[in-house]
Amino acid sequence: MRIGFVGLGAMGVGMSHNLHKHGLLGAVWNRTAARAEELAAELGVAAAADPAQVARECDVIVTCVSRDADVLEVIRAMAPGLAAGKVVMDCSTIAVDTAREAADLVAQAGAGFLDAPVSGGKEGADNGQLVFMVGGDKALFDKLKPAFDAMGKAASHMGPVGAGQATKAVNQIMVAGINQAVTEALAFGQASGLDMDDVIQVVSGGAAGNWFLEKRGPTMVKNVFDPGFKMALHHKDLSICKQMAADKGVALPVVEMTLKHYERLMEQGHGDEDISTLFRSKQELFEKGNLKSL
Repeated sequence: MRIGFVGLGAMGVGMSHNLHKHGLLGAVWNRTAARAEELAAELGVAAAADPAQVARECDVIVTCVSRDADVLEVIRAMAPGLAAGKVVMDCSTIAVDTAREAADLVAQAGAGFLDAPVSGGKEGADNGQLVFMVGGDKALFDKLKPAFDAMGKAASHMGPVGAGQATKAVNQIMVAGINQAVTEALAFGQASGLDMDDVIQVVSGGAAGNWFLEKRGPTMVKNVFDPGFKMALHHKDLSICKQMAADKGVALPVVEMTLKHYERLMEQGHGDEDISTLFRSKQELFEKGNLKSL
């Protein structure tokens, strides 16, 4: 199996490295060509001139880009290189309808499509510990097991095309709630004069323990917000969740509140920081002492 990778952002570079470690990576492409050329030289693979070349030279094409329009643009660009027997696996986080549109475009070229968004952040991408939520034909899912094993610790088939993205929406809503809870609780602890390293250690071992607390708690209480998952991207994902809920006639309080909080922080220039930068807003609550500032 020869795999090409399209989209070498914070996630894509780590995912490409892990495919290479398993002898699967054949070609890479990125909109900023210099990034692809640098990685290709490092790994000894081809730096494709365009997505169509990746599709022509590889059996499987993994895409990981930021936004719905970018996914469709890349799919259209690679279409001339697609053919029967090839598979496109999109690991971006996009709307269910966009995933289905992408699948239709790929099918028109005779190839197969899986929507396979991931959870695990940059650390998971770098360490090969991602979790894949996959929609599409089960036979294609089974065929791509070597790719999933190379890049992740788990892959689950969730149903037809779009089911992966719907599952990722569940994940992103839950991440918003966890971010709200952890940042608010730690800001409360800090305002109470506690030793926050001790607090994080103790709480992590109890019923409230979670990945975000363990991985992001120690940095956020030091006001360090290096991106593992950029807040602006989570804002984008939650906007998709908001629309999906609206289509069902529902407004989700955690989603609505988190979007507003993120928007304030983005206006202040924090959009490229980790989502734990929400801690800034929680600290501000205690600094202002304003019960109406929510």
